[in-house]
Amino acid sequence: MDTRALQVPPRALYDGAALTFEVDPREEQMVAALKQGDDRAFAWLVDQHHAMLVRLALRYVPDQATAEDVTQETWLHVLRGLGRFEFRSSLKTWIVSILKNRARTRATRERRNTPVSDTWLATVADEPAVDPDRFFGLENPALVDRWASAPRGVAPDEQLLAAETQAVITRAIEALPLAQREVITLRDIEGWSAADVCNALGLTETNQRVLLHRARSKVRAAVEPYLSPTAKQ
Repeated sequence: MDTRALQVPPRALYDGAALTFEVDPREEQMVAALKQGDDRAFAWLVDQHHAMLVRLALRYVPDQATAEDVTQETWLHVLRGLGRFEFRSSLKTWIVSILKNRARTRATRERRNTPVSDTWLATVADEPAVDPDRFFGLENPALVDRWASAPRGVAPDEQLLAAETQAVITRAIEALPLAQREVITLRDIEGWSAADVCNALGLTETNQRVLLHRARSKVRAAVEPYLSPTAKQ
């Protein structure tokens, strides 16, 4: 099958509190080919998503080798589960949900993270955050939850791209609670939409927004001192 036109995922829609999907006919063709054992379709799928899955696995496990191992396990589960795939989500978000479960299991087994339960979201709304006025609000839906003001002492673009700054951001994300780490990785690193993140992680729109807000607040708090003009004095 021709996989060149499959770069555009199915379009996710919010229908009240529920999340529904308009299934892209091209993705239906892809899934049909995969279920028929089309090796070229599966090779294309791995080529498109493998690197992203490894990056996400690294948010749970301590090293590259373990992340690669978790990702390989994910692909095996994808092959075994294709017969049950029913387009309740896009194929990509379904694959990520499998990766998430495999990575959480591995992380728990290796004692990197505590076991995940339904209480992991319970206290998120009680965490302190920066002044809400520093974010765009609902009056600007296209930018909601984005920073309305630049970080204090913001440095030139070349410094923002420097390896040192990236290292600070990486360490800040790694220090986040698991739920926040998942959301900020998919939203701000992988560039996923809110709808896709909600579906892949099993979150409500409200929980996704709160988790992203807390994660961005903490990362920004870690980066601002580093970018301050007095930081290098």
